[in-house]
Amino acid sequence: MRTIDWVPAQGSTPEHIRLIDQTKLPENLVDLRIDSVDALIDAIRRLAVRGAPALGVAGAMGVALAVRGLPDDPAADPAADRAARAEIDALRAARPTAVNLAWGVDTALAAYDAGGPWAALEAALKVRDDDIAACAAMADRGAELLARLVPGKPELTVMTICNTGALAAVEHGTALGVIEKLHTDGRLARAVACETRPLLQGARLTAWELDRMGARYDLIVDSAAAITLARGGIDAVLVGADRIAANGDTANKIGTFAVALAAQRAGVPFLVVAPETTVDVATPDGDAIHIEDRGTAEVVDFHGVRTAPAGATAVNPAFDVTPVDLITAIVTDTRVVDTAAKETPADKPAPAGPAD
Repeated sequence: MRTIDWVPAQGSTPEHIRLIDQTKLPENLVDLRIDSVDALIDAIRRLAVRGAPALGVAGAMGVALAVRGLPDDPAADPAADRAARAEIDALRAARPTAVNLAWGVDTALAAYDAGGPWAALEAALKVRDDDIAACAAMADRGAELLARLVPGKPELTVMTICNTGALAAVEHGTALGVIEKLHTDGRLARAVACETRPLLQGARLTAWELDRMGARYDLIVDSAAAITLARGGIDAVLVGADRIAANGDTANKIGTFAVALAAQRAGVPFLVVAPETTVDVATPDGDAIHIEDRGTAEVVDFHGVRTAPAGATAVNPAFDVTPVDLITAIVTDTRVVDTAAKETPADKPAPAGPAD
């Protein structure tokens, strides 16, 4: 299953982006055909496509959509070039907390500037393929790290929050990709998934993915995470990330900070699993991360059913920041940053070559 992909032109159907509409899950598996930047921005804002790696791919492919059909030399049609760049700017700003979206946009835009529309598409396809390889590397590296952190246990029970699986990437995913690796290797006793309020990405998406892979799992309400950890039986917590600052502070789905606090209290390893592209050394620490607030509607309504009094307003941060001192390690596709030993992403440079 690919969450997002590029579909070449076929007959009278022009090239376009195909992506799974995650707002329809778990009831229906529906594909969206995205053939304009405006449609892609709408899909991103309403979370039809979400997850840091998938947003990076969406950003790169969105640039390819914006510039398709333009001449190789922007000076040949400056008006069309300006219009495309305006669309690209809007795409880049569609979700400000997730660094991968801007990174994907900038990667494909640089290719367009250097080589025209074809180069932008080639760059976008490389972002897609690199994400598939990165997820496989993270799965291997994370599973190996857990064997060292939790020795002597043939099967592990792990907790996660939000959705970090194939639906958050192109294939397999980040933190849930590690859980999938444990499952396929016969090392997963059970996954415990937080439902993830207010949009229930854990209940709707992570449970759907765990069910499809045949893994044993239980759902818990977010507020049960602390008591579940305190009672024992959870061997590790695995979460994703939308931005990792230079010092190791990490922005992730709202509720992650609370789970990290409870994991530290319980003495449970807390691992952040994300591609190297999510590390943003230009952001010094968590205080510098812009946290998106998604407004009142998602909190006072659910699936069109009002759950609060008419006129109620809400504070709705989509993300929170987990300080680095609560994180045991950061696992990327190229390295493990041992934050428990005071390593940071900035002071332990990533390897220059491919993932080992």
